[in-house]
Amino acid sequence: MSGSDVEGGEGSVPMPAADALSQHLCRRVRDLRKARGWSLEQLAAASGVSRSMLSQVERNEANPTLAVTFRIAQAFGMSLSDLLETPGAQSSIQVIRGADRAYVFRSDPDCEIRTLSPLNREKDVEFYEILLRPGGALRSAPHFAGTHEYLTVQKGKVRVESGGDQDELNPGDSASYRADVPHAIVNAGRSEALIYLVDIYR
Repeated sequence: MSGSDVEGGEGSVPMPAADALSQHLCRRVRDLRKARGWSLEQLAAASGVSRSMLSQVERNEANPTLAVTFRIAQAFGMSLSDLLETPGAQSSIQVIRGADRAYVFRSDPDCEIRTLSPLNREKDVEFYEILLRPGGALRSAPHFAGTHEYLTVQKGKVRVESGGDQDELNPGDSASYRADVPHAIVNAGRSEALIYLVDIYR
């Protein structure tokens, strides 16, 4: 699968009730910026994220998308794991709430991708929920050698393409295929398709 920045502004939603991750992120970004002696304008220039968005993040008034959070981490020379690490976290259970838009990796008229994997851990397995609207497709360039994808269709009808092979899947069907060649997941039906996808990197 391949990521894409969220279209339509910088991809945030108002947060009537902040969760623990967003509270940590707002403090983390503010503390890192001040430790470097940067203004909001300087962080905006380094990250490519607007000053107004950064200000909202620091005040915990917006929940940034994965793409925005990644650009902020890059500006500090950090990985997502380092930026989102929560020191002293006591619970061994990490919950990703269904309404938490921070985990929406991509959203456009054809496709929405939500990561179901924790963002603050380095991993060789990634778990996604994909919503393909009628006519939508998720086309990806080859991943690292040995990468495989495992897909299950929850609803709708999809066509899976891997290299020169393809097959159609209906609700309840699963497939595994090489993802180190050009590959695609295509909505082959007339209604929305909901898919769960696991990427395993070797």
